[in-house]
Amino acid sequence: MQIQLPEYLSSRLRQLAARRQEPVEKIVEERLFTALDKELDELPTAEQAELRALHHLSDDALRAIAGEQMSADNQAQISQLMNGQSKGTLTQDQQELLAALVDRGEQLMLRKAEAAAILVRRGYEGTLNNLMS
Repeated sequence: MQIQLPEYLSSRLRQLAARRQEPVEKIVEERLFTALDKELDELPTAEQAELRALHHLSDDALRAIAGEQMSADNQAQISQLMNGQSKGTLTQDQQELLAALVDRGEQLMLRKAEAAAILVRRGYEGTLNNLMS
């Protein structure tokens, strides 16, 4: 994955990297992890505990979590419900089901991302996208 940065940010990153004698990529990675950790503090306590517990798992367990996928049935159900939502035909129960399934999907993505990030910090080769596919 490539990200375009404005020149002023790119320049500041290069200056910081030169001062610290470290690759720009390492500095960006550190800053992103710090930002994501702050975001973690805003999650409900149970989710914070679950994500922090990932740090105690083996690399194999983390690779399994990073590679998890939502079941095909749930994906199909979300797609069908979203289609109904866009048409305005969902009942209250269907809206609640859709919200619950989307929430589960977001929790899954958060676990996957945290597991992949831990692997990268441990020196595992690969990008976050590769680890999460």
